[in-house]
Amino acid sequence: MATANKNLSDYDKTTIPNANKFRFGIVVSEWNDTVTEGLYQGAYDTLITHGVLPNNIIRWEVPGSFELIYGSKKMQEQKVNAVIAIGSVIQGETKHFDFVCEAVSQGIKDLNVMHETPVIFCVLTDNDMQQAIDRSGGKHGNKGTEAAIAAIKMAELRRNS
Repeated sequence: MATANKNLSDYDKTTIPNANKFRFGIVVSEWNDTVTEGLYQGAYDTLITHGVLPNNIIRWEVPGSFELIYGSKKMQEQKVNAVIAIGSVIQGETKHFDFVCEAVSQGIKDLNVMHETPVIFCVLTDNDMQQAIDRSGGKHGNKGTEAAIAAIKMAELRRNS
């Protein structure tokens, strides 16, 4: 397990660019909202810590992780410097998990290839709810924090390229 000995919230704050001039969009899936709200809070708090003004963070909600693709595409049109797509897909008894995970990862990849505004993949794909909780503010930290750092770095890359 990739996060077994890693806290997703640990990073060197001195290596992160000041983000006070950036605008970010965060698209949050309503499905598994206990998890996605934790991820959102981690992302939001991290953006604020690095200088983003609260009114420069736009939050939209979509019904599920599959809808993150469309929501992120529309968010790219909002003159943001980066988009964070937040979702949680938990393994069930059918292949639905596989189809949703594949579609969302490919869809977000496509948005990154086709458009100038980076979209950060913050979709947990866990075997059970406990794994999701552990990665959305639990014992492994918060993947939302990690996604916000990636968004800041990608916004900076876009500005400098």
